[in-house]
Amino acid sequence: MKKLFLFPLLMMTVIACSQSHSEKFCPTYEELPDPHKSGSGWENIKPDLNYSFGSIDERYAKHVAPEFKENRKYWEGVAWKGERISSQLILWTTEDVKQVEFEVSGLKSGKNLIPDSCIQPHFVRYTMTDEFGKGCGYRKPENFAASLSADVLDNIECMDMEANSVRPVWITIDIPRDIEAGIYKGKVTLFAKIGGKSWKKDLNLQVEVLNKTLTSSSEWPFYLDLWQHPASIARWHNVPLWSDEHFNLLRPLMKRLAGAGQKVITTNLNKDPWNGQCYDRYGDMIMWTKKTGGTWSYNYTAFDKWVNMMMEVGINKVINCYSMVPWNNELHYWDEAKNGTVTVQAIPGTPIFEAIWLPFLSDFKEHLKAKSWIDITNIAMDERDPKTMKVVIGFLQKNAPELGIALADNHKSYKEYPFLKDISIAHGATVEPEDMKYRKENGLITTYYVCCSDKFPNAFTFSAPAESAFAIWFAAASGFDGFLRWAYNSWVENPLLDSRFRTWPAGDTNIVYPENRSSIRFERLMQGVQDVEKLRILREELSGSNDNMNKAKLDKIDDLLQRISKLPEPEEPCNKLVERASKLMNDLVR
Repeated sequence: MKKLFLFPLLMMTVIACSQSHSEKFCPTYEELPDPHKSGSGWENIKPDLNYSFGSIDERYAKHVAPEFKENRKYWEGVAWKGERISSQLILWTTEDVKQVEFEVSGLKSGKNLIPDSCIQPHFVRYTMTDEFGKGCGYRKPENFAASLSADVLDNIECMDMEANSVRPVWITIDIPRDIEAGIYKGKVTLFAKIGGKSWKKDLNLQVEVLNKTLTSSSEWPFYLDLWQHPASIARWHNVPLWSDEHFNLLRPLMKRLAGAGQKVITTNLNKDPWNGQCYDRYGDMIMWTKKTGGTWSYNYTAFDKWVNMMMEVGINKVINCYSMVPWNNELHYWDEAKNGTVTVQAIPGTPIFEAIWLPFLSDFKEHLKAKSWIDITNIAMDERDPKTMKVVIGFLQKNAPELGIALADNHKSYKEYPFLKDISIAHGATVEPEDMKYRKENGLITTYYVCCSDKFPNAFTFSAPAESAFAIWFAAASGFDGFLRWAYNSWVENPLLDSRFRTWPAGDTNIVYPENRSSIRFERLMQGVQDVEKLRILREELSGSNDNMNKAKLDKIDDLLQRISKLPEPEEPCNKLVERASKLMNDLVR
């Protein structure tokens, strides 16, 4: 697909501007027209570039004038050492504004400094979204209310604004791990050109850095599993699948995922395991060949290159391999005798299933042993029925006991397989306490997942931003080891413009965007993962003491977790619970 509006990949740190702020062209892409362009509230707005810090819990509409009781020209935050925190600045104007850009100063506390490279403003871009409706199922755009959603965090130096429009700016601050505790102050300077004249305002930032250190993301035990889709990146950039150019484009986006604490590498064993449920089909990672004499050979070049790259960026705990039961049970291979590709349907329990999988498993095990990967590799299945799973699990236990088994289970059949290495149950299902105890004692992973069927909590582009953080808190509050979501970057045709898809609510297919763009949803999810790591650290410290004050602190934590874990959803708004939970983690340090 030709994309005339795109520009070369920008570094993540490009927002700092030149000192001169001379006139410049601000290259970007054009967002889709707003279905609600008429907007409201502009008649009382002064003709100027207005600005105020707002809430990270709100998506501000593009053409509705924001209503603040008072405009906040400063922002205060609290953080642990090693933590990323975020704020949101809102800009709105009744007249055309050119070349909006920022200059960031470091934050100082005496002689100590959080350098300006740690502070990054991103213009928030609007993508088209829809509504939940009935959740899963084929949908026509005209049957669902459309609107623009503020979600994409762009990596551009400057941006123009049209009259009667809003432009949020998401600001992230990464606190160095080796810095001294204290109150750090600095500023972000906002520049623009209005009516041909230069315009400048200073906005003050203050961060209280607590005397507590967050471990690095590679050490977080929280089991984050967002499924990756390498072929989507190759299609977007129009580069050959598994080429060096493709891997150069994969690396920064996967490094971002590692920074959120991702534990799992998503791989596939044969053809697209999900039978084309995404805009892009999954590309083969292992090439199967049936030799003329009837023997088999397997080319692991792409598989090895992908796994090695993921390990290099820091995702190295688990390799989940999909699937011995793809959604249509189809497999394909190159047949030397026929000089072509053959597609077969290998239904579990049939002779062809055994004939095709036995030689592969034998060869695959030897390959994994040679790479020293066999202990971290699972054969993974997604939402297969109990009858099928019983056959496949029995087959694996007999013929490949060295390999782990992973299952995303929406049939509530986990109790039949307490020995599975990695089980993720559908949101709303529960794991009996004795089963959870057994799994934890035996080092087995138990997570929960959300998908198109879950209205709350979720990470659709119309979902409340706090839901992404709440989903992580819910996992911790409910005793799960982590959280699974099926799509990190299974992009629709052009997610920058339109996040809707033919079968699910908008945004279900991805939580990050092309050219290593983050999102409000991803940043809030990462906030949740950081928070539950802080929770883990504090609970370990407090549990090791008989002090009455520490017991009182633990009681506060347990009370809050009980509120968060209520099904189908808590009685209080999730943004308030997330805010209270984050604040409690910081207050307990004080």
